[in-house]
Amino acid sequence: MLINLVPEFLDVLRSPHGESAYRHYHDTHRLILDAYWRNYVLDPDSAPAAEVVRHALRADRRDLMALLAQVDVESVVEEAVERARATLRLDRAFDVYLMVGMGAANAGELVVNGRGAIFVALEHFTGKVNPDTYGLGLSPALLPLWVAHELAHVVRYTSPVSRSDIARLVAEAHGYFDCWEVGSRATLREQLVNEGLAVHAAQAVAPGAATADYFGYPRRQFQRLRELDAFLQRAVRHELPQSGLGLRLRYLSGGVSATARLVSGRVIPERTGYYLGWRMTEAIVAERGIAEALRASATDCQAAEERAGGVRTA
Repeated sequence: MLINLVPEFLDVLRSPHGESAYRHYHDTHRLILDAYWRNYVLDPDSAPAAEVVRHALRADRRDLMALLAQVDVESVVEEAVERARATLRLDRAFDVYLMVGMGAANAGELVVNGRGAIFVALEHFTGKVNPDTYGLGLSPALLPLWVAHELAHVVRYTSPVSRSDIARLVAEAHGYFDCWEVGSRATLREQLVNEGLAVHAAQAVAPGAATADYFGYPRRQFQRLRELDAFLQRAVRHELPQSGLGLRLRYLSGGVSATARLVSGRVIPERTGYYLGWRMTEAIVAERGIAEALRASATDCQAAEERAGGVRTA
């Protein structure tokens, strides 16, 4: 189901009682907005949350208004969802939220009460960088890529035939996805495979974009990762069976210090894990197709990679 929260947020901006209007808006959609805040922003009931809200209400939104006037965002997203439904063989009910975010992720995945959901924060897709909203300035033409990417995660976490370890962790959390818990407990291999498969899914659902765009990388960074390919695959090998939040931050997060990204004597580019995961899952996608690959275990992906490389296993 497509749920558009943008009109209600704009009503908040127009209200003479902005902060209280925002609290009412948040309370109305607390189930999903609490999950969004806790996974991608911070604890919504903490003291710093109030300043985040105040900043968001003061922000210059002219770029967002121009986007909404020029692009039928709902239609773009609905078309992407239908392509993803067919290509990824979505087999559980899910929701897609269009929203104005708090300057955090441009898009993301959630599971609440066992139901998968994705959100798209439109302030990042106006085509103009906006320091007020922390908007990334992504083109609205990239919306289908990110919709497909996040729906791939929903498949991996909620499909009844998924063999992903993250699906197990979500089930153990009573049907709730907690990115910090997953980041702490899932192996690095599982987390890289998870993101790599989502990149392949976006390529399958929304072909034709520049390769770097599927990762959210600048072109120069993608070229640098290509140059470092052999080194990266060797360097990450001993860490793949390990787990810990530090590994997630090193390989999958932006804004991480150079020291934290030091691997085998080199500082690796931010979010290198998306590229590594893409490379690690090329074999299983070629072997089984994207829909089946999304439901495979990380061990299955490793076995396919080894077969493709001519490695014999017992």
